[in-house]
Amino acid sequence: MTGPLVIGDSKGNGGSGKKNDVILPSSPLYLHPTDGPALSLTQIKFDGDNYELWADAIRNGLEAKNKLAFVEGTVAKPETVAGEEESLEAVAWRQCNATVKAWLRNAIEIRLHSSITFSGTVPEIWKELKERFAAGNAPRVHQLKAELHGCKQGKDQSVIDYYTRLKSIWDELNNYSKMPTCTCGAATFFTKEREEEKVHQFLMGLDTEKYGHLRSNLLMEDDVTSLSRAYALILREERHKAVTKGKEEVIEAAMAVQANTGEPNNEKEEFKPPRCTYCKKAWHTEDKCYEKHGYPSRGRGRGRRGGRGQGRGGGRGGEYQSANAATTK
Repeated sequence: MTGPLVIGDSKGNGGSGKKNDVILPSSPLYLHPTDGPALSLTQIKFDGDNYELWADAIRNGLEAKNKLAFVEGTVAKPETVAGEEESLEAVAWRQCNATVKAWLRNAIEIRLHSSITFSGTVPEIWKELKERFAAGNAPRVHQLKAELHGCKQGKDQSVIDYYTRLKSIWDELNNYSKMPTCTCGAATFFTKEREEEKVHQFLMGLDTEKYGHLRSNLLMEDDVTSLSRAYALILREERHKAVTKGKEEVIEAAMAVQANTGEPNNEKEEFKPPRCTYCKKAWHTEDKCYEKHGYPSRGRGRGRRGGRGQGRGGGRGGEYQSANAATTK
């Protein structure tokens, strides 16, 4: 790797380490104003068991910040001659080294800080982490394939969560199995075969009760569909089932409320007025039936119906009037 780039000031000073020299933005020694020690390179926290996934995320973040050379150790610390002023490059290297160490510390769980030494240079810290936590390929590959074999969609697990778990296993396995560079077309064949294998693994782990029918339809196709298309179809079916289930729950809730309130099923059903069990006429009950208890002395139509009430009721009308008179005294 070429050395860090330094440019002189507007007065024509060259890259000789003078105070007015400036580190170019293209140099790994350049720190942007936003590259502070509190920066987080990734949301993945190293917990002692996820080194491969974490290391890949850290390398990607450092690459984006043009600081990957620090963990690789390809940026040597500039030497300072005894008795001379520290050069601009040496100061920049020291600041970048401290900043990258802070980024690594931010990406490691706090409970592991006491077991990791952050006093050395970034390459030394990175080497220590790799030697301590990087598992051998064979045991880790065996563990991942065992997890892949047992990866099934839970009863209440969404398709997104299930697929995310599968993809994390596939991605880590891919780190241990690199596809060789090939110009004869064999790599394309193996890539397609690996894609079809992922489709079968994804479909096999789905909830049979929910997606068994759709899975059968996909497997009936002559050319096995791509993983992205299979995932999109299953996700669409999940959303359709969610909408259907929501409507059914609304209907069941409405039926439950209706059963509790005793409301009629048919909104257009006519209201039925009360009916007397004595005279069989509507709009009154037996306890208020004039035919049974007699008509009041000043009731509507007494002159016309009073006699009939007394004749049929055997004088009940008179008794009703006497009772009323006695009450008003």
